[in-house]
Amino acid sequence: APSTEAAIRIVHELRLLAKHGSDNRAFVAEAGAIPLLLPLLQSDDAGLQLNAVTALLNLSIMEANKRRIMHTDGAVDLFIHILAKGATWRAKENAAATVFSLTTVHSYRRRLGRHPRVVELLLQMARVGPANAKKDAMAAIMGLAGDRENTGRLVEAGVVRAALEVAGEPEAAEEAVAVLAAVAKKGGAEAVAEAEGAVAKLVGVLRRGSDWARESAAAALVEVCRQSGAEVVAELVAVPGIEWVIWELMEAGTERARRKAAALARICRRWAAAVEAERTARYSEMSITAPSTTVS
Repeated sequence: APSTEAAIRIVHELRLLAKHGSDNRAFVAEAGAIPLLLPLLQSDDAGLQLNAVTALLNLSIMEANKRRIMHTDGAVDLFIHILAKGATWRAKENAAATVFSLTTVHSYRRRLGRHPRVVELLLQMARVGPANAKKDAMAAIMGLAGDRENTGRLVEAGVVRAALEVAGEPEAAEEAVAVLAAVAKKGGAEAVAEAEGAVAKLVGVLRRGSDWARESAAAALVEVCRQSGAEVVAELVAVPGIEWVIWELMEAGTERARRKAAALARICRRWAAAVEAERTARYSEMSITAPSTTVS
């Protein structure tokens, strides 16, 4: 058997080879590398573990290699091991990035989401990890949230609160807000609406976020307002300057952000019209007759 140093060199070469080009990724995988790399995720050597998980991440870019990884016995458990006990944050980050890559295939997204430890460990990484770990964990969670069946599990595990916390951190805000939008779209809108400060946080992203973050925040707000009713719309309308924020996004956002901002504007107008109609109806029902006075 090769020494640890020799193994590190070999795996490092595979990692570099798999980084560039689909031909290389196909060649490495067809040579049988994936079943040999996966057990190295349990290695006690930090360098060997990191090179192995990074090689698998690079290989997973290719569709056929996603299948090879997920069809290898014990693959999910090995990724869980590194998410839980990875020797370095970088190894954990690359494991999370590999999970995200695998979630682009719908059946794998569902399979990974059914495993409670995957969800639990990604949320833990999002809460306590450094900036890059939060970013990669949230990206993987976003991938899982693309499946409605997974959304309930994510909500129960505390995804909304975790995403709202991470949304305040510039390095991972885009992914965190995209998670909120995905959760809201796939059946978790009420959970977002009920989270304390969620509407204010999303409006804050509309004001100051990157283009992608603003787009996701607008999408999340549209879903939350549509599915959670007038109370949430009232909370949105009560935010000072919200009309200007929506108008500015309609003028200067991405194409999708402009569409979502226009939808938000319509929701706010309908709410205001309904409130005005209710007020008018209430006044019209009040027939106040002044008492007659008799002058003697």
